[in-house]
Amino acid sequence: MKIKALDHLVLTVADMSATIEFYTKVLGMQLQTFGDNRHALHFGAQKINLHQKGAEILPNAKRATCGSADLCLLTDTPLPEVLRYLQACGVAVVHDDDGEFIVPRTGAMGKIRSIYVRDPDGNLLEISRYE
Repeated sequence: MKIKALDHLVLTVADMSATIEFYTKVLGMQLQTFGDNRHALHFGAQKINLHQKGAEILPNAKRATCGSADLCLLTDTPLPEVLRYLQACGVAVVHDDDGEFIVPRTGAMGKIRSIYVRDPDGNLLEISRYE
């Protein structure tokens, strides 16, 4: 067997409305409602399914908890523009030890530059662009 791609992942959230608002209004993802009033955030060829804490869909992660994810999301937008946009939206941007907001990292396909923020549950979101 060979895995070829990631289709979706699941985030367990404390406040469904706050999460949906952040991911749709700030990050531009599209809200998708499906099944028995389930919610997902669609972007590109992927989606993030949302589970309400305490009412997770079965089967679910053995230790489903809010704020434990660390995700890297790719953008085509130049990172200085992303940084200005996030700051204009009032989103706190995490800086490194030197006070830098845009930092070099390594992605699945090579060198990237990244900006870090946290969603309403405290999940770490790395917004990156390949060099």
